[in-house]
Amino acid sequence: MDAEAMSAELSALVGKEQVLAGTSVARVYDCDAYTIDRSSPTVVTLPRSTQEAQTIVRWCAKNQIPFTPRGAGTGLSGGAMPALGGVVISTKRMTSILEVDIANRRLHAEAGVANAAISKAVATNGLHFAPDPSSQAVSTLGGNIAENAGGPHTLKYGVTAPHILGLTMIEPDGNILTIDPGPTNSPGPDWTSLIVGGEGTFGLVTQAWVKLTPIPSVIRTFLAAFKTIRDATECVSAIIATGVVPAALEMMDANILVALKAAFGLEYPEGTAALLLVECDGELSEVETECAEVLACFARTSAMDVRQAADEAERQHLWTARKKGVGAMGRLAPTIVTHDGVIPRSKLPEMLETVYAVAAEHQIGVANLFHAGDGNLHPCFYFDDRDPRQVEAVVQAGETIIRRCIELGGSVTGEHGIGVEKADLMSVMFSPQDLDVQMRIKGIFNPNSTCNPCKIFPNQKGCVEHMRRWRGIAW
Repeated sequence: MDAEAMSAELSALVGKEQVLAGTSVARVYDCDAYTIDRSSPTVVTLPRSTQEAQTIVRWCAKNQIPFTPRGAGTGLSGGAMPALGGVVISTKRMTSILEVDIANRRLHAEAGVANAAISKAVATNGLHFAPDPSSQAVSTLGGNIAENAGGPHTLKYGVTAPHILGLTMIEPDGNILTIDPGPTNSPGPDWTSLIVGGEGTFGLVTQAWVKLTPIPSVIRTFLAAFKTIRDATECVSAIIATGVVPAALEMMDANILVALKAAFGLEYPEGTAALLLVECDGELSEVETECAEVLACFARTSAMDVRQAADEAERQHLWTARKKGVGAMGRLAPTIVTHDGVIPRSKLPEMLETVYAVAAEHQIGVANLFHAGDGNLHPCFYFDDRDPRQVEAVVQAGETIIRRCIELGGSVTGEHGIGVEKADLMSVMFSPQDLDVQMRIKGIFNPNSTCNPCKIFPNQKGCVEHMRRWRGIAW
């Protein structure tokens, strides 16, 4: 079925204003924030409710047309790329907060609500939604659920999964599955946690109940500068060894600082090779104890400069280095690919040396900002994607780094997901038997792989040829 026919039929079902098609639409929606791999949709739909979304999914099922769920498109592994074309179903118009239940510290919202908007809605009640990806101003609840997104405060508060109490999902055949929030530790399988992190391959999540967490009464934020990467990584290990679990423990290297200076005019001590941003929160006595330990670790590992935020304005200023780092890298090159591997914290010095060596070998730029407290690396390659040689170099360098993470006892991903970017690497981390079990679980919900096809698993039927075409092609 061509785009004109698809648009006409879907417009008749949900309204013309909810259906987009054409060359410009295909270009806008052919990838997410992982721009190396691209594939154009035939039609993009923008349902305003679960019922409209269900109508679209049922139409896709009837006509055997693949569909791809999409939130804000901020994903970093190609999870929202319409791999086999078909229909993109965007939740960006599903932005209602349906119920706020302060007594039970929970909130019911549609999937298109931005992460930060949830916290804003309950801030006056002293509550917030704890998962805080750096894209939280725009990334949506549905996308956070699909990728099991983390963020700087993951170290203490965890990723998205433990904060989702229930959800509504449209299965690939068009049926609606509702998992009520229910009581904690209710009997039976934990279906919600299975769906969270499924990268939209189980169905289209349209609503969710989220857990609200009290805003800590006391927050202390430090930014420490170090002369060497090794000093900074040793400080990370020293802090964790004390038994302190900071709310956040983030690291940025010198190349990120170059970008931040160019973009925002931020200045740091001369000779700074790395920054650590450490935040402690909780009750006053607890925070004071933790801060004393953190300051002692700074001293033992030769921190050359330590700044402490005096108030909320200064705290936000210190966080600029972490929250704006990737965006600032646009000053260094037109294209950024942010990778996402996990290693044991003790392996940080060795792993970072590998990252720099691999980038030098492939003659591409790299900067690092990441969740040092839990060993979740984010090497950011900066390059020009109009040059096919650079694109291929980035793909090869990324695979080398992720393979090394696995060798060191880590994982292919901490929070960005597998998508198409790392599908080939799943067979490096998992045995054929492991992958078979995972694919069988997906098959319970999505037996024909019509929902978000060609994601996560290698060598899927109908996908291999496309993946070879995507790999390393610039536009």
